[in-house]
Amino acid sequence: MKKIVAALITAVVIMSCSQKQEGFEIQGTLNGELESGVQAFLRKRSEEGRFFTLDTTIVVDGKYSFSGQQVDPEIYYIFFDVTRGNIPVIIENGTIEVTAQKDSLQYFKLKGTLQNELFQDFLDGSRTMSYRARAMNADMRKASADMDTVQMNSLRQEYTELQEEAKNFELNYIKENPNAYISALIVEKVQQQKLLPEGEIKNLFETLTPEVQNSNIGKRIKERIEKSENVTIGSRAPNFSAPTPAGEELALNDVLGKVTIVDFWAAWCRPCRAENPNVVRIYNKYKDQGLSILGVSLDRKAEDWKQAIADDGLEWNHVSNVEYFDEIAELYNVDAIPATFILDETGTIVAKNLRGPALEEKIVELLQ
Repeated sequence: MKKIVAALITAVVIMSCSQKQEGFEIQGTLNGELESGVQAFLRKRSEEGRFFTLDTTIVVDGKYSFSGQQVDPEIYYIFFDVTRGNIPVIIENGTIEVTAQKDSLQYFKLKGTLQNELFQDFLDGSRTMSYRARAMNADMRKASADMDTVQMNSLRQEYTELQEEAKNFELNYIKENPNAYISALIVEKVQQQKLLPEGEIKNLFETLTPEVQNSNIGKRIKERIEKSENVTIGSRAPNFSAPTPAGEELALNDVLGKVTIVDFWAAWCRPCRAENPNVVRIYNKYKDQGLSILGVSLDRKAEDWKQAIADDGLEWNHVSNVEYFDEIAELYNVDAIPATFILDETGTIVAKNLRGPALEEKIVELLQ
């Protein structure tokens, strides 16, 4: 009988070890002097960039916890009402241990699940480079105060090398950790900030494992890649139409010139407004030679849009749905402005996002 009971116990242990934990649990520790009643908040960032609270708990003797169900890994954030900043955590099923000091929240530690341990590896590498940069800056200040030009020149060279190392760190991390959720986050950042050509971003994405590619963030990246392929240099610019300031419908194909600039901008966009005088000068100089411009405003208020046109003297065609980043922006994969597309007389995209002298040089080249 004892042998049967022992066998049953062994079977139960084996089954429990082989079963994947359902749901997630965050076991948190907040060190430092804490008053009673300190609150911890589990928050998520919306598509608009705002944080919203999913759960709230009380920190008792430096301990707190959150739990729930999670299908795909996602990044959430832990906040406290007694200190600034937050702790990013990759929520996935399993037990996640989070340790932090109240007065230095940014040096938190994560462990317990695969994705959070991969995230911690990334953080360790990033922090090492940050420490080196701070130490180097301190040495540079001292060398400057001592007027030690030899040391200053040496440190400048080291700093240039460190900048190059930091630039490559994230890209190397992706290649070395294709199964890491943080790798997808890096790819998305590179994609959103347009830090690499679209082809290189696609290649980076394709190095990720199928699991990461099929996560929510992976699907977002893939969708942007597919949209960007519709507006790559050499492709035909998608036609669209929208109301003019006078309320009439106007299509891109109606205003194509020998050269056409499709200019995504808004009254609230300071870089757009700063570039407008250059575009006005170029338009006035080359409009009689076949230059056409179609301004696409991403404003929320029609009065702001119309006032900016008048204030900046933008005497070319304009359209807007007055719906912020609307379906036209989505069609052109525009998620930040200013954004410009330069088309030849056939409506083919021949250049993108040129400003200043580079914009005029391209216009002159195409008009010849």
